[in-house]
Amino acid sequence: MSNEIQQFRQPATDSSPRFEQDTRIDERQTGDAVLRLQNVTKRFGGATAVSGLDLTVRDGELLTLLGPSGCGKTTTLRMIAGLESPSEGRIRVGNTTVAGIDGFTSPENRDVGLVFQEFALFPHLTVAENIAFGLDSSDTERVEMLLDLVGLTGYGDRSPTDLSGGERQRVALARSLAPEPDVLRILKETGVTAVSVTHDQEEAMSISDRVAVMYDGQLEQVDTPERVFQQPRSRFVASFLGHASFVSGRVDGDTVESGLGPISRASVDGLATQYDGTRVDVMLRPDDVVARPAREAEANGRAVHRRFLGPTVLYRVELDSGDTVGCMHNHDTEIPLNEPLRVELDVGHDLAWFPSDADRTADSE
Repeated sequence: MSNEIQQFRQPATDSSPRFEQDTRIDERQTGDAVLRLQNVTKRFGGATAVSGLDLTVRDGELLTLLGPSGCGKTTTLRMIAGLESPSEGRIRVGNTTVAGIDGFTSPENRDVGLVFQEFALFPHLTVAENIAFGLDSSDTERVEMLLDLVGLTGYGDRSPTDLSGGERQRVALARSLAPEPDVLRILKETGVTAVSVTHDQEEAMSISDRVAVMYDGQLEQVDTPERVFQQPRSRFVASFLGHASFVSGRVDGDTVESGLGPISRASVDGLATQYDGTRVDVMLRPDDVVARPAREAEANGRAVHRRFLGPTVLYRVELDSGDTVGCMHNHDTEIPLNEPLRVELDVGHDLAWFPSDADRTADSE
C-alpha cells in the first residue's frame, strides 16, 4: 500500500502546531493524477472563500468535497470547472494547466463534468431519461452500463421523486459521467474518476473513495470515509461527521487515566511519548460506550437525556469526572435516567485523541 503525505494549513485562529496528514490512499487510488490543485486561493473583494488549497484526484477515484454551507467547497468546484478563476495558485487537468500564471482555459474547453449538491434532476423524466439527457436517445446500452456502475441496476424506470437523497446523488453522478469528460469519465480498467460536492455526510460516506472535509475555506482532512470518521484530524471533523464526545484523561505509562477508568495506551492511535504526564482528550463515538445500571459504589455516571432513534436510543451520560458522553443502545435495552450507571468502553478500533489545549491532532511522527 502506498502512502501520500499532504500538509494542510490551519485556520488563523488555531494556535496548535502544523501537522502532516497521512492520507494513505489504497490500491484503488494509485493511478496517475487526473486533477491537481496547488495552493489555490479565491478571493471575492476582501473576503477569502478558499485559502491555500492543495488537492490531488487520481485516475479511478471518486472524491467528494464535504463541508457546511459557506466552507468553500462549491467555489472550489466552480474553479475546477472554469466558472471562477483562482486568485492564486494553479489547477491542472491531466498534464495541462487550466488555471494559473500560465493562463486560463475557458469552461467549454476543459470538458469537465461535476456533481453539485443540488441534484437538478428533471422530476418529469425517469431515472434512465435523466441519465440519457443530452445523449443519443438510442444509447440505452450506455445508460444501463452507467446505472450498473453507480449501483442502481433496475432503477431506470423509476421517478427521481421516489429515490432517497443518496440515490439521487448517484443518478446525478451517472448523468455527469454520460458524456465521458476528462475528469469525470469511464475507464473500463479503473472505473470512475469523479469529483462531487455535498454537505450531506451520509451521501459522502456512501459513494466516495476519499472525502475532503472543508471548513472556513481550507482543507481540514482528506482521507477514506472510514479514516475520516474514526481518525479525525480536528475537532471540527470529529463533530461534523456524527456525534462525538471527548473524555479527558492523563497519560500515565501504558494507560490514559480517565473518567471511564484506565484506557489502554495501545488503543489510542499514535499517542507519542512526548505526551507522557500530560492531559489529552480521547474521542468517542456513541457505539464506543456501553452503560448498565449499577450500585452507587461502582457507578461512574448517570444518564440525563434519552433520544429515541427507532432501532437505537441515544443517551447523554454525565460522568462523575465532569465529562459528558453519548451512549448508543438497542431500542429494547432500557437505561434508566438519573440513576447510577457503570459506563465503560467497548471498542474494537484505535481511538483518536487531541491534546487538551488544541483543536487538532498532534504532528505525526
